[in-house]
Amino acid sequence: MNTAIWWIRRDLRLTDNQALSAALARADRVVPVFIFDPALLASPYLSPTRLAFLLGGLRQLQADLQARGSHLIIRQGGPRDELAALLSESDAGSIFAEEDFTPYARRRDAHVAQSLPLKLTGGLVVHGPGTVLKADGAPYTVFTPFSRAWKSLSLPSVGAVLPAPPQIPTPPELSSQPIPVEPALPPSIEFAPGEVEAQRRLAAFVDGDDPPVHRYARARDRIDLAGTSGLSPYLRLGMLSARQAIVAARQTITAASDAEASRGAETWLDELIWREFYIHILYHFPHVRAMSFREDLRHVAWNDDETAFAAWCAGRTGYPIVDAAMRQLAQTGWVHNRARMIVASFLVKDLLIDWRRGERWFMQHLVDGDPAANNGGWQWTAGTGTDAAPYFRVFNPVLQGQKFDPDGTYVRRWVPELAGVPNKFIHQPWAMPPALQRQVGCIIGQRYPAPIVDHAHARERTIAAYAHARTKS
Repeated sequence: MNTAIWWIRRDLRLTDNQALSAALARADRVVPVFIFDPALLASPYLSPTRLAFLLGGLRQLQADLQARGSHLIIRQGGPRDELAALLSESDAGSIFAEEDFTPYARRRDAHVAQSLPLKLTGGLVVHGPGTVLKADGAPYTVFTPFSRAWKSLSLPSVGAVLPAPPQIPTPPELSSQPIPVEPALPPSIEFAPGEVEAQRRLAAFVDGDDPPVHRYARARDRIDLAGTSGLSPYLRLGMLSARQAIVAARQTITAASDAEASRGAETWLDELIWREFYIHILYHFPHVRAMSFREDLRHVAWNDDETAFAAWCAGRTGYPIVDAAMRQLAQTGWVHNRARMIVASFLVKDLLIDWRRGERWFMQHLVDGDPAANNGGWQWTAGTGTDAAPYFRVFNPVLQGQKFDPDGTYVRRWVPELAGVPNKFIHQPWAMPPALQRQVGCIIGQRYPAPIVDHAHARERTIAAYAHARTKS
């Protein structure tokens, strides 16, 4: 009997899994294996919450495999050595895996393919790097033309989404290590791991007569509302395929009953394309992990204020919307995208701290931390990246809070010392008269910190620093 190995990396699912489907098409028996790679486990970018989410996803995948007569093999060690050993043990003739595009993944896979029969399939994105190019063959570095070119290519239909196979024959005699129990997910996290939960969330977002996706355009920036899909952790680890999400988005566009519903679904599709855009950028320009994409902003004179950085990390800056988001991140491993932009802008453009420090902090805490999207988002906000916000655009944290958390619901949840502050002052509590501070039990500078920086002054300082860097390029 022919045997193939299904090497699981960022595809913890059975539905619409192109690597698994290819293995089943080529072999009578399939060996599902996940390898704990020491290089990734030792990465300074590893988030304990993301690792715990991965472990939970592996346990769910194990149960799904067992229901189909299979079982998950767990190994730990260098991928090439572990795969070579498993090829020998199982007498397998091929290895199938979903292609990944980070610099490390590309090096790892090239190393494995030098001596082992590795076959890479699609699945991480709908259109892989190298397929969305300008007429001259150069990669796009601006989102809007990239999006137009992306949409002009052949797009998947409902029939392209592969169903989960009913059975997966697997050799019974292969040894496996247990799935680690620690670390555990924090109790405050709002994401249950696994493909079943990913499918439930997708259906809840796109199905029905008036699905939330049709209100996405007007609700997605409200930090105090559940206006987004909540699918980012599942896309990050492949508990949901990009193809299935994009097929669902296109279906909801077709089903839209009015202009607002259509705009909501189109906006969500664009957000999914942004994910692919940043994967393409990292593939074509891998140096963005270490430096600014824009050459003229690689020499900004950053401010190495450790006290300010510590206050930002701890959610003790004195700006409620910033502090609420940073505390939510620390406690749950997730934060709304608008809040991510607000805290990133504050770190880089109010505190003038290097965006790379914030990028790393996010990767060390986010359950959905993705090297491409996280880097792209930070460089967009910092104004240093491809298709970035202008460097002189500086978010005002007070106005951002008033616009996207108008009643202070989000702030009061994550900054409980401000619970009694009236709406008028919830985003600028330092403006409360002293008598009111005493009345509501929130003395600024004691129970809650005063602002660690004056926003207007900080904005002028940052614009000057960026402008000076541009003159040196």
